[in-house]
Amino acid sequence: MTATRFSASRGIRKAVIPAAGFGTRFLPFTKAVPKELIPLVDRPVIQYVVEEALSAGIEEILIVLSGGKEAIIRHFDSAGDLERRLEHDGKSALLEEVRSVGAGARIHYVYQRELNGLGGAVLEAASFVGDEPFAVLLGDTVMTGSAALPSVVGQLAGVHAETGGSVIAVEEVPAEAVRKYGVIGGTECAPGVVRIDRMIEKPSPEEAPSRLAVAARYILPPEIFAALRETPRGKGGEIQLTDAIRRLLAAGVPFYGRRIEGRRHDIGAKLSFLKNTIEFGLSRPEFHDELLAFMRGIVDKESQSKK
Repeated sequence: MTATRFSASRGIRKAVIPAAGFGTRFLPFTKAVPKELIPLVDRPVIQYVVEEALSAGIEEILIVLSGGKEAIIRHFDSAGDLERRLEHDGKSALLEEVRSVGAGARIHYVYQRELNGLGGAVLEAASFVGDEPFAVLLGDTVMTGSAALPSVVGQLAGVHAETGGSVIAVEEVPAEAVRKYGVIGGTECAPGVVRIDRMIEKPSPEEAPSRLAVAARYILPPEIFAALRETPRGKGGEIQLTDAIRRLLAAGVPFYGRRIEGRRHDIGAKLSFLKNTIEFGLSRPEFHDELLAFMRGIVDKESQSKK
């Protein structure tokens, strides 16, 4: 396998959003509803992810599904009856909200027939991607930042444009948390950018090469597909994307870690979902004051009950 450098002027045109899996951490809710459609206030998580890709200039998106997740397709499809009803009732703001879902994106779908990990999901995108670099955005993680900054995937695209290499979003985590993530090691080559020389999946704090954990966004080269096909199943009997990236690193394919400027919101676990729901609710001016007063009332009651 040989390293390939892409022209720095070549932009990222395609994105892959893995959205297969059973969502077992949210059962029984996810028995019928995909976890990617869990809402933050009134917008499902996967809609935030699609909008992040669009904000980076990516318009061609492949969502990797598993059986029973057709509701994701329906969410991004047009809803003629609903739109006609909203138009008839004069609810123009709601009508615009509905019509804006996925607007500007060409969304395609493929089924992951065998649920064999993130690497297996990415492998399903080989024919869609072809021979160009592409973005991967995990479908259960929302990224937010300031209006003055590009989206996180846009930040990765900027590093790719400057270096021609592949790029992984990373964030610093506490030492005791590294065992939950893939962790990179390497040398800082620019402010916030690390040239990666090794990756370890869920290391102990003692074996972790740093505290920089992989953060749900990637720009990968097309060589990843050959690496995935050659990668034996790893932890949990699944094809691990981290293992395939390590093969490319060993072959000399350049990878960089970009410290994210923004916030990572993991919606894949119940407690983090509850915290993020509150945070996103407070960010909405129409809910902020009443929601904050409600929360203060709960805190006061808790305090009184402990006296």
